[in-house]
Amino acid sequence: MRPTENLASASTSENGRIAGRDRQYRMERLLRANGGSIPHHSRASRLATIGVLALSVAGCHEGPKSQGVSSGIVGAWVVKIPDAPFPMHMFVFHSDGTVEQSNPDAGDPNASDSNLMGVWRAVGDEYRGKLVEITADRTTRQFATRGEISFELRVSRNTFDGAASASFYDASGRQVRGPIRVGMEGERVQP
Repeated sequence: MRPTENLASASTSENGRIAGRDRQYRMERLLRANGGSIPHHSRASRLATIGVLALSVAGCHEGPKSQGVSSGIVGAWVVKIPDAPFPMHMFVFHSDGTVEQSNPDAGDPNASDSNLMGVWRAVGDEYRGKLVEITADRTTRQFATRGEISFELRVSRNTFDGAASASFYDASGRQVRGPIRVGMEGERVQP
């Protein structure tokens, strides 16, 4: 390092310390002017607070379900859709109302498959949702379609059955295929 670089970095460092002290001084002055006080916590009290928070958060989780029986749609599922270009799929339903679907890219010889992503909600004793996928032509590697797949499912312990309807759109949003209706059934992935 050249001597001038050393002076420049020292100056920058000193300016940062001065700016930090200046901000702290202005904050203290503002708090005192408004009748506030500036708390001075010991290290031990800060660690105790962090410990209490950590224990509180650790206790905030759902307990295990009864032996192998789950309720609701949340979780990972192996799904069979016999009339799809590739009949086996993986679905993951998240507790925040989002859903993801995946199947092997090589399953469709004409268009690439992407992961489908979407949303779901409970409606009575059914689950309804929509998945969206983007596909590309395998030859040109260009946009092929945007697929929208709506579904309705009924869960019975660790299985579900239902139906889906798929429509496909070009880049301008014009429907080019569908609706195509298919049946589907799923089995929950369990440890």
